[in-house]
Amino acid sequence: MTSWQDQAKAKRDSVNHLIPKDWLLPSKVPSSQEQRDVTGEFIGQFLSEREVEITEQDAVDILEHTTTGVWSAEEVTRAFCHRAALAHQLVSCLLEIFFDQAIDEAKKLDEYYAEHKAPIGPLHGLPVSLKDQLHVKGVETTMGYVGWIGTFQGKKGTGREKVFESELVRELRNLGAVLYCKTSVPHTLMCGETVNNISGYTWNPKNRNLTCGGSSGGEGALIGLRGSPVGFGTDIGGSIRIPAAFNGLYGIRPSSGRLPYEGMANSMDGQNSILSVVGPLAHSAGTLRLVIKSILSQQPWLYDPLCFELPWRDEQEKEVLEITSGNSSTKLAFGVMKDDGVVTPYPPVQRAISLVVDKLVQLGHKTIEWTPPAHKRGNEIGLKTWLYDGGVDVHEAFALSGEDIAPQVRLTYGTEPKEQMKGSEIAANNVHKREYQKEYLDYCNSTKDLTGTGRPVDAFIAPLAPFPAARPHSYTYYGYSTIINVLDYTSVVIPVTTANKDIDISDQNFEPLSEQDKGISEKCRFAAWFIDHPTDIGADDAEMFDGAHVAVQLVGRRFQEEKVLALAEYIGNAIGAPLAKPLPLT
Repeated sequence: MTSWQDQAKAKRDSVNHLIPKDWLLPSKVPSSQEQRDVTGEFIGQFLSEREVEITEQDAVDILEHTTTGVWSAEEVTRAFCHRAALAHQLVSCLLEIFFDQAIDEAKKLDEYYAEHKAPIGPLHGLPVSLKDQLHVKGVETTMGYVGWIGTFQGKKGTGREKVFESELVRELRNLGAVLYCKTSVPHTLMCGETVNNISGYTWNPKNRNLTCGGSSGGEGALIGLRGSPVGFGTDIGGSIRIPAAFNGLYGIRPSSGRLPYEGMANSMDGQNSILSVVGPLAHSAGTLRLVIKSILSQQPWLYDPLCFELPWRDEQEKEVLEITSGNSSTKLAFGVMKDDGVVTPYPPVQRAISLVVDKLVQLGHKTIEWTPPAHKRGNEIGLKTWLYDGGVDVHEAFALSGEDIAPQVRLTYGTEPKEQMKGSEIAANNVHKREYQKEYLDYCNSTKDLTGTGRPVDAFIAPLAPFPAARPHSYTYYGYSTIINVLDYTSVVIPVTTANKDIDISDQNFEPLSEQDKGISEKCRFAAWFIDHPTDIGADDAEMFDGAHVAVQLVGRRFQEEKVLALAEYIGNAIGAPLAKPLPLT
């Protein structure tokens, strides 16, 4: 009988063999000590000048070329396939490769344009990467499980193997997008690091001593290396926002039901207290707006029973644009959460919050301290929902092959299932969640008495994680991201700055907020990281975070995607973060 190790290796080799020989790196990948950052010029040295020109454009700019026939879809697709192949060799970010299929589709798009002198849709010729939860014809979906190899979500003989497609995939094809790869995930999806027994560990391309995040970590790493102009991830506890933040990207967690999730693989399917949502990651807020607006033009609510009939609302954007135009006496108001009372953000994150707040104040907007109902209580409710079944679902998936469970995943699910919660206990938790959401909503409404605008805050600014990016095995607190899932609010990650070893110095008088904060501080605090936990880059090296991306999240209420994206673009522009001009939907 074939061992799970042999199955994993065979799958891994089969994917890697799909990389054309001309695209293989000429020599062994240097160690992280030799080359920490493999973005920018490092990966660019293996590409032609033309490929660099294409792949370093924002998606909005790419579409200005492909939808007008200036660039062919085939040329753009080949460039991104090449760069994605290089990215995978550098940080192990892909689970599935279908470059040949993508190039064939791109040729068909070029034929269509040649005949009709018009694009097939607003995403005509745009390469789009996908997290390995989305089903694509001709390609497997393993979700990082060895036991899912050669099956449809762990089951054989269903008739759906390699022929079924997720609803979002169908809509992207209709819009003219070119699909060419699926990205790595942690098995179970329930982890802020990306590790599985098929593709291994996915590293942060900006600093290969750190994690790329998870669970959409392959997306974050690939887009961070510009091996994709835009990709789709999912988020049940931060899985879009964490990789976006760790890789210097914009990413949006929309409210559940705004975008179609129909037909996607998942963990704990049927747990409906806190639903996983799908959303894009990219280099600009303008790209997020463009792809969401395009998808909503497909009326996904006609095909996904859980998708709300809520077309794109230009009026939400216009309201923000009118206030920020410089011709309005009305100002914006933001809540500011410097910490959640449980874990203290590291110095780079504190500085990022201050940079954003200082810029908003400079622009004349109002900021107030954000003191909502305790996030600790909300997160306790959320944690229970992910353990309703005691881990039965994920352990059944592991049992299919008998594969080892990654240590990061064992922290939550152990090595065997636990007692499942009773129906009455689940119902009680749902009541607690609703009561907490109502309490939080009332708090939001109460801020109208503090903003000076006559309105509640337009959004609030908060850390997304305590650190710029985590060390492997050190991501043990998710409270800053998971609380947003409990509330089902809209959240957009804004890249702000990079960590700087000369100014992001730990406070020697640091007082922990809690025992949990104390434990995290002792294990991972910025300057002292290596003293107690030596690594292969040197026990006295205090530069672990230097140069790493640092981000914040901007949070609005439920279904405020248009407004929060407009605010994120405004803030990003104000602080000098990447920005793209909007492209009209055709």
